[in-house]
Amino acid sequence: MVGALEFEAGASNVSSLTPIAVEMKPLCNSQNGEELLQSTEDPVPRDGRAGTEEVELGIRDACQPPESAVNALQQWNNPRINMWRVFACCWSFFIAGGNDGAYGALIPYLETYYDLSYTVVSLIFLSPFVGYSLASLLNNAVHVKFGQRGVAVIGAACHLTTYVVVCTHPPYPVMVIAYIVVGFGNGIVDAAWCAWIANMVSGNQVSGFLQASYSLGATIAPLIATAMITRAGWPWWTFYYFMVGGSAIELAVLTAAFWKQTGEVFRLENPRDPSVKVGRTREALSNRLTWIFAIFILGYVGAEVSLGGWIVVFMAKVRSASKFDSGMSATGFWAGMTVGRLVLGFATEKFGERLSVIIYLAIAVGLELIFWLVPSIVVSAIAVAFLGFIFGPLFPTATVLLTKMLPKHLHVGSIGFATAFGGSGGAIFPFIVGAIASAKGVKVLQPVILALLALISALWLMLPRLPQKDHEAEAGKKLQEFWSWLGWERENRNPRD
Repeated sequence: MVGALEFEAGASNVSSLTPIAVEMKPLCNSQNGEELLQSTEDPVPRDGRAGTEEVELGIRDACQPPESAVNALQQWNNPRINMWRVFACCWSFFIAGGNDGAYGALIPYLETYYDLSYTVVSLIFLSPFVGYSLASLLNNAVHVKFGQRGVAVIGAACHLTTYVVVCTHPPYPVMVIAYIVVGFGNGIVDAAWCAWIANMVSGNQVSGFLQASYSLGATIAPLIATAMITRAGWPWWTFYYFMVGGSAIELAVLTAAFWKQTGEVFRLENPRDPSVKVGRTREALSNRLTWIFAIFILGYVGAEVSLGGWIVVFMAKVRSASKFDSGMSATGFWAGMTVGRLVLGFATEKFGERLSVIIYLAIAVGLELIFWLVPSIVVSAIAVAFLGFIFGPLFPTATVLLTKMLPKHLHVGSIGFATAFGGSGGAIFPFIVGAIASAKGVKVLQPVILALLALISALWLMLPRLPQKDHEAEAGKKLQEFWSWLGWERENRNPRD
């Protein structure tokens, strides 16, 4: 059973008290811990400090999956400090989105300035892969050692350092190395904030706003960069002056928001079974779901960043659009993604994660075929904007579903690895597109995107089904009735029609 229950000394309220289970395995083998809960007496007097109810909350949080312990989940506005923390996370994602969104708009100017081929200039996509890979391996260790405070400082510092270097428009090899650093920063904040927010109450909606912040940054970045270069006539590197200022703000707000979230706090809030001898990361990697989600996100992010990164070149070379119109196409893609993440999270909550993503992917395939096969600038621009809209909820929905399928102590390890490893798709696949485009032309973008959509659709169908909530079952029933109605219409239609 439980060997001891410790509480923080001098705690002023219940929310700051953290129960620590010395040995969790026997407790969790009982029927959801009910036997222990029925016999547990108040460990401390009822003078405003923790009692049976608080102990019960901690036990359930450790023993049951998150979906059966909703009362243990944090809210975006409770405790109140979470409002500040969610804002800080959204700003961090805004900076990461600005970083990724600027690639596509700047590629033509990097080619000219450094006199590079598609393959060589694509290294700026590939180099962050090294940083993402390191983040996927070290993310859990950073949490255990330094907590969310360490993530806040390290991630934002990586952004700031890289942008200061890029502002000096250094030799291209230095640029490539600098983007390894920014890749590590993106990987570590991506994993940390996704895992934390996805496990909140109404995780789909809050994660949607988090990811919408990324998309908003990716929308504004090419807009600003394109306007600065084509309208104002400024050199490409002046865009990064904005990124330096934004990442300095990121460092300040994240550090202030998460300063009290140390490694000790993280270990207390995420206890694990002491009988498990392997580390948290290895335990997460031994879970099949971690790998399914990691490869899903790898393919999704690869499709997203490949489209956002190469759409400017595709529109200019294949559709013969002007530089400004090509840049606006990229802006339309990221703007559509921003709106999709803000709006479709509510639909996802109603219909359930699994069914919603199946519908989104089917629509995405249709839009991609229109984008590829209809040789019109206007149609291509509209199709790519709607592609962004449909792509929007895929990433946050995947992270939310993973938190529902895994025990809490694996959330940071599994989601951290899946998002960091999967995020490397944003480095690998744009580079592959660039390498193939050097030989075959940038028109190869479309079949690559279709192949990635097919891959992630197959992976999504491999996921096990979760028990439906009442509102999800009702939504599924209505959808089934709609399809049955369509079938009845077909059966009663005149055969000669």
